[in-house]
Amino acid sequence: MSDTTKTRGGRILDRIEQIGNALPDPVVIFLILIALLIAVSAATSAIGWSAAHPLTGEVMRTQSLLSEANVARLLTDMAGTLTAFPPLGLVLVVMLGAAVAEKSGLFASLIGRAMERAPARALTPFTFLVALASHHASDAAYVVLIPLAAVAYVQAGRHPLLGVAVAYAGISGAFAGNIIPGQFDVLMLSITEAAAKLIEPDYVMNPLGNWYFTAALGFGLLPIAWWVADRVVEPRLGTWRPSAEMADLAAHAPGLSTAQKRGFAAAGVAALGVVALFAALVFWPGYSPLINEGATGAERQTPFFRALIAGFFLLFLSTGWAYGAVTGVFKTHRDVVKAMGSGVAVMAPYLVVAFFAAHFIAMFQWSNIGPVLAVNGAAALTATGLPAPALLGALLSMSAVFDIVIGSASAKWSAMAPIVTPMMMMVGVSPEMTTAAYRMGDSIFNIITPAASNFVLVLSMAQRWSKDFGIGSLIALMLPFSICFGLFGFCLVIGWTALALPVGPGAPATWPAL
Repeated sequence: MSDTTKTRGGRILDRIEQIGNALPDPVVIFLILIALLIAVSAATSAIGWSAAHPLTGEVMRTQSLLSEANVARLLTDMAGTLTAFPPLGLVLVVMLGAAVAEKSGLFASLIGRAMERAPARALTPFTFLVALASHHASDAAYVVLIPLAAVAYVQAGRHPLLGVAVAYAGISGAFAGNIIPGQFDVLMLSITEAAAKLIEPDYVMNPLGNWYFTAALGFGLLPIAWWVADRVVEPRLGTWRPSAEMADLAAHAPGLSTAQKRGFAAAGVAALGVVALFAALVFWPGYSPLINEGATGAERQTPFFRALIAGFFLLFLSTGWAYGAVTGVFKTHRDVVKAMGSGVAVMAPYLVVAFFAAHFIAMFQWSNIGPVLAVNGAAALTATGLPAPALLGALLSMSAVFDIVIGSASAKWSAMAPIVTPMMMMVGVSPEMTTAAYRMGDSIFNIITPAASNFVLVLSMAQRWSKDFGIGSLIALMLPFSICFGLFGFCLVIGWTALALPVGPGAPATWPAL
């Protein structure tokens, strides 16, 4: 790449970074949204904005948030508004278990073991697949996998920055491609649940509601990442000529200890125990509390899907505890409890944002703007004659644009879901399909925007191998992945919707249009 090109790219990125840094904290963003919501509710209530419910014919009118009833509700039920926020309890429960698995070292060791066994000829797809599987490891995936990938590529005689790029693309650029559902699926779909209830009060969140789509996305991106890395990125990087210090670093990459390998065996036994427990609660003759015997069809599995929150908690807790006990990280049960406490501490920033997000969503519901906007918006969308795939394509594009300057996927979805989810339900798109389209758009630019929370971290890791590697260098390195991932994801969303494929178990892509 020429210096002129780098300078031009640097100027563009500097401008993006300035815009991203100029945005206020998500808490302030929600405060601004709440202020706007109050003003809009008062104005629309004054002009009598309304819509007829398509099922009952009932006239729905917007309500001013400055009315006596709504002001009293805000001040007297503030604690209840927070605790009623659907994602709050679900995420905290899963994180209690995930914290034990992370603090025990299980997540990091799993990544390390996977990279230790990486085949030289298929290093790129193997690294990308490990990155996909490491989504549930949170920040541990960045801290552990990316440096290990760089070392693995050096040991294979290839450029370490290619290892950085492949791992980063799999962790962040393909973040919507969860092969195995986990806590992020629970978080996003629980936000969707609150929004869907504006139209269907009995709607129940399915934690596996995006699984088929996210798994297909992950496996579909695998050959694309392989091609981009080996045919586009690697030729541009050229041959890496290490300094003596870098060569020594690569030669002394640590392997897994005997204790860690024994820990894996113990964690495997614990995982099988959890799976066996849930299988018994589903299939045991005469005793199946996770099956609704009085229901028919997919509704029979509803208790099982709802119990998956507890399942993730037990899986992470038991495997992490078993691994930590064998490796010596956990000496007593007090160490496990301490690890769970650290998980809650890590969630403190989320709790702060959740307080304001919960009130924004609740106040949006009190104002009745959501259903009225959904009905009128759905009528306008229907009048355009655009098919559902085109509408979801527009949602994906909007999500991608917002991702350039706003890093938090859950914060953006908390603000967008109450509007787009009911609107898409009205035109026949299920809440799960809408969520999948949003998640795809939200991950496209993760790897090329300085607003992403881990962008600077990855940059510093790359600079360890190339001292003059700058922001423009990282964006140029990752841009081919971003473009190809975005094009594939866009086509997948359009095709999935057009074919009306199920988004997950018991989660159709369509919804009865109103």
